[in-house]
Amino acid sequence: MAATSTRTLRLLSLLQTHKYWPGDELADRLGVSARTLRRDVDRLRELGYPVEAQRGVDGGYQLAPGAALPPLMIDDDEAVALVVGMQAAVHGSVDGIAESAVRVLAKVIQVMPPRLRKRVDALRAMTVPAAWGPAGGTPLDPVALTAVALACRDNERLRFDYTAADGRRSERHTEPHRLVALGRRWYLVAYDLDRHDWRSFRVDRLSGPRADGSRFRTRELPATDAAEFVRSGMEQIARPYAIEAVVCTSAELVRERIGRWSTVEEIDAHSCRVRMTADSLEWPIMGLGMLDADFEVVAPQVLRERLRTLADRFGRA
Repeated sequence: MAATSTRTLRLLSLLQTHKYWPGDELADRLGVSARTLRRDVDRLRELGYPVEAQRGVDGGYQLAPGAALPPLMIDDDEAVALVVGMQAAVHGSVDGIAESAVRVLAKVIQVMPPRLRKRVDALRAMTVPAAWGPAGGTPLDPVALTAVALACRDNERLRFDYTAADGRRSERHTEPHRLVALGRRWYLVAYDLDRHDWRSFRVDRLSGPRADGSRFRTRELPATDAAEFVRSGMEQIARPYAIEAVVCTSAELVRERIGRWSTVEEIDAHSCRVRMTADSLEWPIMGLGMLDADFEVVAPQVLRERLRTLADRFGRA
């Protein structure tokens, strides 16, 4: 019985990680026969999980919308609070939590019944997020972000409308690869089927993401990982500010706090050189302030002047 219960939980977990599983592949992952898999699926259905089956040579299984939530045993109010909280975390300032929040959103929203989704949408519509970021920036729609995350997870081709930096609009047809949170923005790394090349797209500039139902075999990304691909693309874009500072603390601490947005070079055990590029000075100033350590600005001169102005203002306060 214990082995059966463990396998049933494992089956539920697998069904939550992919939109659709071919039957033979799912049975192989569980190490059971097709007959045993059918019995395990029936057991999940008895527990209230609506598992849909597609028969035939290419048959398989998927967890239908409206399934019971995973065995955390949370009630409806807690489920709504979880989704709204994760949507807030997507916009939050806690380093490292945003990407995990998107994964949680993708799992929970996939199985959330329509009646709970309506409550989530209503609460989100009446809530003003207090997010860090440039004034007047385009707000990020967690629903669109979740739709993109699901397409990445399921290897499902994705269409969306995209507005470029110069205002030009176009429709894109892509094979989504990964989402990257970088510099308080979200980027989709995907293979553009119309331009036959890899691209990174700012998620706040895309609208109407819709999976077209067709799956694809993952292509080899021309970079070590998706984050490196986004960074390399950003480095090729001319940015008005190139910041360099010597910080009186360890390179390890700096990498831990702002390493995702900067290049850190160790000088010795107690100092390091930090380099950043930015469209404005606000983020570099905030990033250097987050280090809670003395630092000396090497360049540019305008950053030194800006810091002097802020020092006077804070002093008067």
